[in-house]
Amino acid sequence: MSQYEARLERDLGRIRDKLTSLAEAVQTALSTATQAMLAGDHERSYGVCLDDHPINRASRELDRTCHGFIAVHLPTAGHLRFVSAVMHSNIELERIGDYAKTISRESVQFEHPPSGAIREQLEQVSREAQRILHQAVGSFTKGDAAAAREGIAMANEVASLISAGFSVLVEGGQAASVRELLGHVVVLNCLDRVADQAKNICEETIFAVTGQTKAAKSYRVLFLDADNSVLGPMAQALAQRNHPQSGQYSSAGRQAAAAFQEGLQAFLSERGVELATAAPQALDPTLNLSGYHAIVSLQGSVRDYIDKVPYSTIALRWDVGAPPSSGPVPGTSEETSARLETLFRTLAPQLRDLMVTLHGEEKS
Repeated sequence: MSQYEARLERDLGRIRDKLTSLAEAVQTALSTATQAMLAGDHERSYGVCLDDHPINRASRELDRTCHGFIAVHLPTAGHLRFVSAVMHSNIELERIGDYAKTISRESVQFEHPPSGAIREQLEQVSREAQRILHQAVGSFTKGDAAAAREGIAMANEVASLISAGFSVLVEGGQAASVRELLGHVVVLNCLDRVADQAKNICEETIFAVTGQTKAAKSYRVLFLDADNSVLGPMAQALAQRNHPQSGQYSSAGRQAAAAFQEGLQAFLSERGVELATAAPQALDPTLNLSGYHAIVSLQGSVRDYIDKVPYSTIALRWDVGAPPSSGPVPGTSEETSARLETLFRTLAPQLRDLMVTLHGEEKS
């Protein structure tokens, strides 16, 4: 090994050691914060807040070391990926330390430790968050991409636990003071964020080891109209044609018409657009809407179709105009074609603005 290679390995070792030390301190802080909260041990909670200062200093020192390594060695390929991943993981760990501190600051405000159903839920969520963080740190320090993928799968399952925790709070909220109820909400949110940051560390591990970057997110969009005969199907088909990489699209009506608007299929086919379904679809009242990132109403308000918009879903109303008349006195074929053309030209830029905002420009 040359003198330069020896120095390179020595400096990489310093980075690994600093990252390992920081990760251990953060894991200890999170474990202590949750244990102290459940035990009502305010002294240990204040200790977590105090110990956040050396965690922050260690994070800043690791950042300086990484920048110094880049300046001295001008790394490429695998070494550059590793240092870049360390710098990103450093940020994630520092944030997790902040969440541990927040949990501690909230818990010292509780008159009594959590009890009953909410205690069980907090114990379960905190245990799972710590398990995922341990998996993430272990996968990074060992350079184990397979373990990192397992960590991502574990993190994706936390959402149901968090949702169950909020349900417990809503159902049993009368038994706690408003201050404690809000504190429990903050703690649950912090643990949820810990799982998210741990997932990010797993993704950095995969990047450092394999060079694979995180896949672009695909957004689910639901279009609503009165009978799903024109507006929704056109928006769905146009979105699938113009923005296939950005999302997954569906449409439904308050009721389902017997058939699509006469001439719609031929109109779209002439423009290289194909309908996604064989017939109009009615909105299923049992459909779980929380999986949609955006729900777009093309006729009236979204709340005209559903009672409650999910917390993380964006509800939009687009005034695109009325569909072609198909009542007792339908318009001529020329009038229908002209109206479809107007709708087509109105929808296209609105769809583009929405998907570019959500996803960014698609790569050709």
